[in-house]
Amino acid sequence: MKIESSPFKEVDTNTGVANMDAYWLPYTPNRYFKNKPKIMVAAKGVYYTDDHGRKLFDGASGLWTSPLGHGDPRIIEAIQKQYQKMDYVPAFQMAGPETFRLAERIVSYAPAGLNKVFFVNSGSEAVDTSLKIALAYHRAKSEASRTRFIGRERAYHGGCIGGISVGGIPTNRKSFGSVMMPGVDHLPHTLNLSQMAFSKGMPTWGAHLADELERIVLLHDASNIAAVILEPVQGSTGVIVPPVGYLQKIREICDKHGILLIFDEVITGFGRLASNFGADRFGVKPDMITFAKAITNGVIPMGGVIVREDIYNTIMGAGGQEQVIEFFHGFTYSGHPIATAAAHASLDIFESDGIMEKTKVLEKILEDGVHSYKGMNGILDIRNCGVSAGLDLEPIAGKPGLRGMQVLESCIENGVLVRITGDTIALGPPFVATPSELESFIETFGKVLKKAF
Repeated sequence: MKIESSPFKEVDTNTGVANMDAYWLPYTPNRYFKNKPKIMVAAKGVYYTDDHGRKLFDGASGLWTSPLGHGDPRIIEAIQKQYQKMDYVPAFQMAGPETFRLAERIVSYAPAGLNKVFFVNSGSEAVDTSLKIALAYHRAKSEASRTRFIGRERAYHGGCIGGISVGGIPTNRKSFGSVMMPGVDHLPHTLNLSQMAFSKGMPTWGAHLADELERIVLLHDASNIAAVILEPVQGSTGVIVPPVGYLQKIREICDKHGILLIFDEVITGFGRLASNFGADRFGVKPDMITFAKAITNGVIPMGGVIVREDIYNTIMGAGGQEQVIEFFHGFTYSGHPIATAAAHASLDIFESDGIMEKTKVLEKILEDGVHSYKGMNGILDIRNCGVSAGLDLEPIAGKPGLRGMQVLESCIENGVLVRITGDTIALGPPFVATPSELESFIETFGKVLKKAF
């Protein structure tokens, strides 16, 4: 079936505008927003409804968060039951039974050998936690000089200090240079439009870019480097897919020099790449995996780090007397029982509804659909992997980001939602969309693009 749509309804937004004064929106041009607000008032299935009564197909799965759609009654019921039974348990010195069971379930999704889970509340916290685990591990091995981290240009690893330090998006970094972690270096990103524009899936050019890691190791000496952190597919910067062989070479260089490899899978984990994790999709096993977003279908904040067993054992072994905390880190809401219930329900749906099989069907439809835009005016690049795709648009001269914003607004007028990052558009439709809904979304989005130039 085609995506549903509702007629535009004029509404009085004066009250809404007045009520917007107190809220400072994150990662949003607030002045622009308050002139042209985009207010969502309801969500059900694969649709949002805005304050004009328009029904909008969710082509971005929320913020990569809601691959199972919105308002699934099974998740609602699980949350209600847990709330009635136990709403909160202190995260320090105790835990609820279902949190242990959730950790066991998550481990079963992860690559073999990654079998310890540290729970947090968000992807940003997961990243900073993984960096602290890396430092603690090397210190426990009597390699305390290993304090440097290596990230990658254009990477997004959350908004906390550790995340923006290893991240590589200039606008995230320029205002906070004085407080970022020292000793962080960055690999080059892998997007080169002269060599790989309009690639379907993994580009065949670019594996040699991994060799830059050897140069960085030589510059700083391996004895000073704790870990490399990478997104298997760079999501927030616009779905940059790794070249064939690139991640394998990164893994080999890390192994050669005793450097940990962390995969930030906050976006790519739990089905976005039509696999459990990017580690599975690309056949490369990291030492740690960060996750968040899809684990609770975006209903309640939750994240975590999946850690190789010997890293955990090494830190435990250096912990001193048994009653002493081995890793002095955590959050008030780590392993929160209601978030845990939402995560169990989400995994139940993944398993009972054959979600992973559905992602493989949608991947092909999305790939064929987005690459049909090739040749349109103003489209500089199209790339895809799994149930995700990115498009670079020709910017408006002297007004960076305005083209992307105008496309987003045109999409809303035509009944669809996409994700914008400047003049780059990211698509990440829900896994529960039907093939015909996805095809209809692609058709509608294509019409928007044609009108944009």
